[in-house]
Amino acid sequence: MCISMLKTIITFIFVFGLIVISHEFGHFYAAKKSGILVREFAIGMGPKLLSFHRNGTTYTWRLLPIGGYVRMAGNGEDVEDLQKGMPIVVECDDKGVVTRINTSKKSIFDGIPLEVTDFDLEDNLYIKGNVMGNEDDERTFKVAHDALLVESDGTEIVIAPKDVQFQSASLPRRMMTNMAGPINNFLLAIVLFIVVAFLQGGVPSTTSEIGSVAKGSVAYDAGIRAHMTVKKVNGHAVKTWQELSQAIGTAKGEVRLNVTKNGENKTLTMTPSTVKVDGEKRKIIGIKPVYDTSILAKIKYGVTATVQNSLAVFQALGNLVTGFSLDKLGGPVAIFKLSETAANSGWVYILSFTAMLSVNLGIMNLLPIPALDGGKLVLNLYEAVRGRPMDPNKEGILTIIGFVCVLLLMIFVTWNDLQRYFF
Repeated sequence: MCISMLKTIITFIFVFGLIVISHEFGHFYAAKKSGILVREFAIGMGPKLLSFHRNGTTYTWRLLPIGGYVRMAGNGEDVEDLQKGMPIVVECDDKGVVTRINTSKKSIFDGIPLEVTDFDLEDNLYIKGNVMGNEDDERTFKVAHDALLVESDGTEIVIAPKDVQFQSASLPRRMMTNMAGPINNFLLAIVLFIVVAFLQGGVPSTTSEIGSVAKGSVAYDAGIRAHMTVKKVNGHAVKTWQELSQAIGTAKGEVRLNVTKNGENKTLTMTPSTVKVDGEKRKIIGIKPVYDTSILAKIKYGVTATVQNSLAVFQALGNLVTGFSLDKLGGPVAIFKLSETAANSGWVYILSFTAMLSVNLGIMNLLPIPALDGGKLVLNLYEAVRGRPMDPNKEGILTIIGFVCVLLLMIFVTWNDLQRYFF
């Protein structure tokens, strides 16, 4: 039981972490290319465990191994620790220019202790304060453009001057930065589906032709052989392997197959075996589809499977609009339970599951809801049409409303998932 739970937890962390980190890396890469300062790229959430600084970005490893985030300068989610009246320590170079600002209570470096009276780290880049808290000794220090700021938890990040903030980038670059996360999710899905095709040795045919028959199975005993094509199941026509599998799976009692091979037609009857897979009963007869093993087919499968899953998500969204139900939605709890099935089904299933979730995340983030990437793109289009961005206060209100709505929905979905799966 403990080993099974551990497998589920590891699978959940792998699946959820991979799709979220891939999403955030899309934003990170596009922002970097657009000249936007990425102050922090975090793997995991919660308290910081490890960190290092490189090329203007601080990379952190955080306690909770779930997802991650990208902190872009001036993107609304970037909050500055420095406040007036705060006791800080500044470190200066040999010209008296501040290169590091310590706002934490940890003694990270020796420097000049100040009580902040005024500061500007966006335009004029200066800090004014009373040395040692002495009001008679107020000084003004120039701050370097790439000075480091030590936050309350000890994380060192670069300050965010106006010229490297999100809003200073051109509109097309900001739009690309907003879209890059979902785009990366689709690219991840394509790559994973290609890997799945290689791992399973090829791409299953969409036709109802039988590729192989297990010896000793009910199909073999009934006379079914490889390269026969199933035309009908219990009198109902089937054209694809999915239709064939569904017809066999839902059949009651005996199954009558009308098959053809080399122009010869036969009708063969058998009773499917019932097996238990991941706690669910399934009917099988021991046949497998034809597999296209060419490299081109495997690569093509990455694209076609991603498109098919995208269409399925849009269909599900349409059903959600016409008949809303929390049971049609799933949050982290549902992903955890599905990870349990994936963990017991091997790497092919795990990677397919990850790819499907990546498609879901990509599409959901493109929905025109404030606080999501799609909502930000709507604001970008508004700016393109009006010729100027929306008033920051109004944009902030919309973002808060969108965030609260998404948060409430996630709470309801999570509670509903707990009721479904555990109670």
